[in-house]
Amino acid sequence: MCARRLVLIGAGHAHLHLVRAADQLRAAGLDVTLIAPRRFQYSGLATGVLSGALAAEEADIDVATLTAAFGVRHIPRPVTAIDREARVLTLAGSATEPFDLLSLNIGSVAADSHGLAAHPDVWPVKPLVNLFALRARIETEVASSGSSPRIVIAGGGQSALEIAASLCGLIERAGLNPDVTVIAPDFGTSLPTRARNRLLASLRARGVVFLRDRVTAREPGACRRADGGDRPCDYLVLATGLTAPPLIADLGLPVGQAGRLQVTATLQSVGDPAIFAAGDCAVIRAHPRPAVGVFGVRAAPVLLNNLAALGRGRPLRSYQPQKRWLSIMDLGDGRGLAIRGGVWSLGRIALRLKRYLDLGFVRRMRADPVPRKET
Repeated sequence: MCARRLVLIGAGHAHLHLVRAADQLRAAGLDVTLIAPRRFQYSGLATGVLSGALAAEEADIDVATLTAAFGVRHIPRPVTAIDREARVLTLAGSATEPFDLLSLNIGSVAADSHGLAAHPDVWPVKPLVNLFALRARIETEVASSGSSPRIVIAGGGQSALEIAASLCGLIERAGLNPDVTVIAPDFGTSLPTRARNRLLASLRARGVVFLRDRVTAREPGACRRADGGDRPCDYLVLATGLTAPPLIADLGLPVGQAGRLQVTATLQSVGDPAIFAAGDCAVIRAHPRPAVGVFGVRAAPVLLNNLAALGRGRPLRSYQPQKRWLSIMDLGDGRGLAIRGGVWSLGRIALRLKRYLDLGFVRRMRADPVPRKET
C-alpha cells in the first residue's frame, strides 16, 4: 500500500514539532513534505533582536538543516495556489505538488487597510525578517548621523507597545534619546489596567509620545493622520493588528475573525477534514483565541497525534486551548512585563524567564535527532 502524502505548509511552531517527530508520521504510513522558507525567525525573540539585546542569529532556525536531519523532504518555494478538488498545490515557478493530507502553519501578516506597506520606509511587523532589517537600517543611520531617527508606530495593541519599547532600547543603546511616537485610537486595552498604566508611564518616561488617532497615509518625511494632521516620520512601523495570509482566503473554506481558517477541536477545517491548520492562521470555532504563539506550541502534540491517527485509521483527539496563558513583553531595557490573566509583574526577573523559555525553544529546534537504539 502506498504511503499517503502529507504536505506541511509553513515552518511555524507546530510544524517544527512535526518535523522533529517525522518518524512517528512515517510509522503511521505518511510520506512527509515541508514547504517553507529555508530559515525561520522565532517570534518570541524578535523584539529582543530589534532592541539590539540579541544577535539576529539567536532567533534564527535553519529549516533546511532541520529537515535534512530528520529525513523530511523540504521544498523552499512558496505556495501560490491550492486546488482542493484535485488535491494539488501550485508553487512559485508553476511547479506542482500533490497531497492527500494538508496542514497549514503559516502564521499571520500585518493588517494594512490603508495600503501603507506599498510606500517606502514602511515596515510591517510581519514577516519578522522586516524587524531584523529595520534594526540594521536604524543602526546604520544612527552611526552615520549621530542622531535619533523619527519613528512612528501605527497601532496601539500589545505588540505595538512592545515594538515601541524595543525601538527605544535600540536607540538608547546608541547613547541617544528616542524619538518614538505611537498613533492609535487607544493603547494596551488588552492588558490589566494597572499593568497598562505602569507600562505607558514607563514608555512616556523614555520619551515615547502617544497620539489618539490613526495613520492613514505615508508621505515623504511624514505620516498623515485621520484628523488631517501630519507627524514627522523617517520610519513607519505597521503594527495595526494581524490577519491571516491571503492563501487562507484562497482555500474557499469558512474563516473567522481576521480571516483565520475555522477549524474544529481536532484542528481540521470545518469545511474539509483533509486540511488541518494550527497557529495564527487558524482559529478553533468553539474556542476562539487571539493569535498568540503559545497556542501553536500547545496545539503541536495534538496535530501530530491526529495526523498519525488518520494514517492508522484511529480516533482523533480534541484540543481545547487554555483560558489563561503566560505572555511576556520584552521592554528593551533589561526588563520584561509578564502577564497571565489578571496577574502581572514588571521587572528583570520577567525578562530572564522570557529568555529562558524562548532560547530554550530555539535550542530544542536546533538539537540533533536522538540516535535510535538497535533492536
